Parts: sequence; structure tokens; C-alpha cells
Amino acid sequence: MKSTILVRYGEIALKGRNRNVFEQQLQQNLKGALSMVEETAVERLHGRLLVTGPQEKHDQMLSRLKRVFGVVSLSSVQRTPLELDKIKAGVGELVAAALPGNKSFKVDSRRSNKDFPYTSPQLNSEIGSFLQQTYPDLEVDLHNPGFTLFLEIGYEEAFIYLDRVAGPGGLPVGVSGKALLLLSGGIDSPVAGWLALKRGLELEALHFHSFPFTGQRSLQKAEDLCRRLALFGRRVPLHEINVAAIQKEIKDKCPQQLAITLLRRMMFRLAEALSVERGLGALVTGESLGQVASQTMESLQAIDASTGMLVLRPLITMDKLEIIARSEEIGTYDISIRPFEDCCTLFVPQNPATKPKMAALLKAESELEIDTLVREGLESLKSRVIRP
Repeated sequence: MKSTILVRYGEIALKGRNRNVFEQQLQQNLKGALSMVEETAVERLHGRLLVTGPQEKHDQMLSRLKRVFGVVSLSSVQRTPLELDKIKAGVGELVAAALPGNKSFKVDSRRSNKDFPYTSPQLNSEIGSFLQQTYPDLEVDLHNPGFTLFLEIGYEEAFIYLDRVAGPGGLPVGVSGKALLLLSGGIDSPVAGWLALKRGLELEALHFHSFPFTGQRSLQKAEDLCRRLALFGRRVPLHEINVAAIQKEIKDKCPQQLAITLLRRMMFRLAEALSVERGLGALVTGESLGQVASQTMESLQAIDASTGMLVLRPLITMDKLEIIARSEEIGTYDISIRPFEDCCTLFVPQNPATKPKMAALLKAESELEIDTLVREGLESLKSRVIRP
């Protein structure tokens, strides 16, 4: 016996001439999510996708599919031929399982196939009457039903179902290009990565560490966060760069109130060099306006001036409580709050500049061998692919 799951999308339907590209990417991503489940298939229908697989793997399939970006909702469906009597027979079987504890119902029909001889209101009436005749104790309640019977009339068959499981929405990962996530290990950056995935970006992650000043816990957190994000994006290449030498140079040669901004500018230079090498089109950060000294408008402007790349900040208008709530929702919070040594907090000055001036930053950087530091930082690069 086969499990059949109907997949709905939302925003993709508005894509006009490009809709086919978005549907194909969603179909590919659904197949990827089920790659470890044998004997599954993903078929494109008119405005829907249909997934089939072994009945005994149904729960596993549903769990994987509901994390795929682009999916608005899913339903376990029963398929019937496009004949009213056979649709009614299928409805009778399906409703029998929903009867215990339910005394009321409503019918919600959708007819994408306009050649079918019954309109949606007519189908609601026909199926509703059939159910009341079959189960006399059932009553129609359009406002607060015990259960809703859904019926969709397609071009080759009909689908009946009783439930809808919410998906994450958004766009299929891969339709918006590729970007590099600056992954700190804190609460913010993995949420920014999740939101970037939701807008169709394929992500790679870059984690900066300061070994031996930071230990293995920092690297393990980055890996665990990538593994969590990979549940939504299939795979996340993780890159690690040691910035201990850069931090030491800044500490020894530059005004300490500028240290955080100078370090962030160096990080962006390293991220840009890696992005060029990897063919990535943007940087994604977890910065939120005004949250810390390096996230004032003046600081962000000074940091952005160090790179010619597009910088995306999905959290820019969110407050900390909103970010924490989203991190709990996507399962990154418990990983993010593990204690670890963050390279950005090791050498935090007592009074960091909140409105750094470009002239002061450029003067401080004139004391640094920037090209040499970037080259040596890239020489410490280690990379691996993280999968769910």
C-alpha cells in the first residue's frame, strides 16, 4: 500500500513565466528531502505536487517534507477516479475513521478541473447530503465543525483528505542564488541563515575562531548549528578561519575602542575573498540594528565599506525577544546558548566606539598589513560539508 501526500505551494503560483523554474526546484528539493527513503516519487500536478512512498514510511516522509521551503501545507490524501459515485465511496471510507468523538462536519471542495460536471458548491451539497444519509447522527456545522472533509478535483483524479499540516512557506532553496552566512555560534546568526534559506538562498557558512584562545566547543557549536540548518537546506558547507593573529595585530597596533569594528572589517574582507573563490553572491549576517556597539547604523556603514559585496541582514529590524522566539521555533536556541568562547568577545574593549569615523578606521588600518593578514587567514581555512 502506498502513502500519498499532496503538497501545496503559495508564492510560487505568482511567478508568472518563471513559475515552471520554481516548481522544478521545489520538486527537486522534495526529492532531496526524501533521498534516504526508498521507493518514493514526486510528481508535478496542476498547482500541486504529489508525493508517493511506502505506507510504513509515511510519518518519516511527512516529517521531512514539512521542513522544505516553498511548501505551504501538506495533506495525507486518498485518491479516487473522477466519478461522483466513486468519490462518495472514498469519502465514506475516509470519514468512518473520523467519526469517533465527532458529531458535526463541513465539506470544503476545490475544483481546478473546470470540465468536471459539478461546481464546488454543488459538490459540497452532494457530498454533505451523502454523509448525512450514510451517518444520520452527523450534522452540518459550517462555523465550528468537528471535522472538515476536503475534496480537490484534479484533471485526472480526485483527492479527499481530512487534515492539513503546515509547511514553512517561502521559496525553494536554490532559486535565489548562493550566499555565505557569517555564523558566530550565538543566537542571531543561525536565525538569519534560516530566514535566508526561506527566501530561496542556498547557503554556505563561515565560522571565525581564535584557536588556541577558543577551544573545540566553538567549532562543535558551529557544526551542530549547520546540521540543524541542513534540515531545511539539505546540506551546508562549513568553512572555518582562524583570526587569532588578526586579533593580536589589532590589539597591539590599533586604538582599542575601534577593535571590534576593525575586526569585523577584516572578517568581511576574508568572507569576500572566500565568496569570490566559491562563487557566492552575497554575505548574510545576524546583525540587528542597535543591539550592540558594532550594530549601530554608523558601525554597520563602516563595516560594509570594507567590502564590495551585497550584505543581507534578515534580522535588521527584529528585537532580541523576536529572534529568540524564532530560534526556539527552528530548534537552534538550545545549541546557541551552550557556553563557549566567542572570538568576537575575547578582546572586547571596555568602551567600544558606537559611531566610528572612517578617517580614524583608515588611519588605524594603515598600521596593519591587511593583504598579508587576509592571505594568512585564508591559509588557515578548513572546510567540510554538513548534512542533516
